[in-house]
Amino acid sequence: MSDDHTHVQEFFGARAADWDRRFPDDGPAYAAAVAGLGLRTGDRVLDAGCGTGRALPPLRAAVGASGVVLGADLTPEMLREAVRAGRDRDATLLLTDVSALPLRSGSLDAVFAAGLIAHLPHPADGLRELARVVRPGGVLALFHPIGRAALAARQGRSTTPDDLRAEPRLRPLLAASGWRMTSYVDEDSRFLALAVREG
Repeated sequence: MSDDHTHVQEFFGARAADWDRRFPDDGPAYAAAVAGLGLRTGDRVLDAGCGTGRALPPLRAAVGASGVVLGADLTPEMLREAVRAGRDRDATLLLTDVSALPLRSGSLDAVFAAGLIAHLPHPADGLRELARVVRPGGVLALFHPIGRAALAARQGRSTTPDDLRAEPRLRPLLAASGWRMTSYVDEDSRFLALAVREG
């Protein structure tokens, strides 16, 4: 495992136990973002970097009992918290690097990724791998429950143009990775970029 991966695991491993308690009001924002994916009954969807699995119940509700919901995360402690919260009832949990998924090419209809892009050591590679596992015309949602400026303020910094989630950076990054951005929202209450898998 690379140093980058070890760092990510250590960061989230240390924070897993109280993660949901630190951000108790994010549930409705997750549900609204999942609605933006336009999932249908029977669809196959991955929550990439699922953490404690807050998106898994709304994803399951969107695809129904006949759909497939997968949650992938690199950090064992996060997945343990997902199980403790009962969210393994809504999804199959995978302990894996989202940049090397154990999934067939084109096997998914959609990917949901909350807060993922900032933690990818090589964002283009990660986005290309997500594109690999999604069928042409499938959808990607890059989400965060607060916008870029609010997140920067929470972290005691200001937004910069080189932020990966800034639209002028994100649009070409997605395009180079097999995705076409279809919408971009960055407001205090949420960040949500939607993209479609090119054919």
